[in-house]
Amino acid sequence: MQSCATEGLVERARAGDQEAWATLYRRAYPRLVSFAHRRLGNPDLAKDAVSETMARAVAAMHSYTRDDDGFSAWLFGICRHVIADMQRALYRGLPDGLLRHEPDVPGPAEALLENEERAGVRAAFARLEPEEQELLELRVVAGLSSSEAALALGKQPGAVRMAQMRALARLRIFVEEMSNVG
Repeated sequence: MQSCATEGLVERARAGDQEAWATLYRRAYPRLVSFAHRRLGNPDLAKDAVSETMARAVAAMHSYTRDDDGFSAWLFGICRHVIADMQRALYRGLPDGLLRHEPDVPGPAEALLENEERAGVRAAFARLEPEEQELLELRVVAGLSSSEAALALGKQPGAVRMAQMRALARLRIFVEEMSNVG
């Protein structure tokens, strides 16, 4: 449920209070960037996506209606659209080999921390359907509640919880399969 403090900030932002917008931005930024980075695979593109998300939110604030868990979910819904727009633009403008950004090569300390278990989970996660990946990213990476994720995805909270359970069950199976191979 959206807190009274968030509701107050949203109302102040709606009235044009720049400090309220700045506070809402600072609160949402880490989760939005994390989500966008997972979807786009590039930290710079993720930051651009969040900037565009907030610009669109400011422009569309008149259309926001207060609802339980609404503001965060509303922002993530906008972010999903921004990411889709960016992905379409990338697919139209780049040759096939440049469409997917590979993670930066880790430094020595990061390379030591990267172990087989993490690599196995990443590989198993990649085997999930894109919709399952997005749902788990919203719930786990971005930390949205099932109600917030449902609103962002245009689904019912119960459907999100069931889809999450199924996605996690499939992820567990894939992780077990990969650990049995090695």
